[in-house]
Amino acid sequence: MHVVIMGCGRVGSTLAHSLESRGHSVAVIDQDADAFRRLGPDFAGITVTGAGFDGEVLRQAGIERADAFAAVSSGDNSNIISARLARETFGVSRVAARIYDQRRAQVYERLGIPTVATVRWTADRMLRHLVPEGNVEIFRDPTSTVSIIEVPVHKDWIGRSLRQLEDAAGARVAYLIRFGIGTLPTASSVVQEGDQVFMLVTDDIIGSVTSVAAAPPEGGH
Repeated sequence: MHVVIMGCGRVGSTLAHSLESRGHSVAVIDQDADAFRRLGPDFAGITVTGAGFDGEVLRQAGIERADAFAAVSSGDNSNIISARLARETFGVSRVAARIYDQRRAQVYERLGIPTVATVRWTADRMLRHLVPEGNVEIFRDPTSTVSIIEVPVHKDWIGRSLRQLEDAAGARVAYLIRFGIGTLPTASSVVQEGDQVFMLVTDDIIGSVTSVAAAPPEGGH
């Protein structure tokens, strides 16, 4: 893939190195040429000084052959204008923008531009570290809607299928940790002693899911 990144701050430079380490070609745009120092001497991609919403700058970065575009500058307006330009003018199929204003993020999501609402996501993660409310949350998506939590399971679920647990709890098992190793569930997976079970939930069902898992299965063992 060829990926164009607008913004060479901490996020942009980290993203560039991550993509390059995976074998992708990368071009980074920033209005401040000094920002490219964050990329270090080992960066083999393209750097273009200019505004990411300038068509000629985008062309220099290879937007016409790009498979993906990320707008991660510090300005909401610049990010969304450049993201829409990449999508609507240059036909880039994978586009994402970092947005600080949560209300704007919701609007652009409806326009088909995936966004990472930075302030909302960060504040939500911080809140859950400070006030965990008894659930060990492993992951929360950038829209703060879906999370993965560790769900303590009653001993009487041992020997029962994960499908039974999912049906009873009304949630899907994302993965297990068994003997210290992450394991993806299959149709035939059964709860074993010592398993750590992690489930995909939304905030409105966390209580019911954990309650069902912590209680014996209906009908006994």
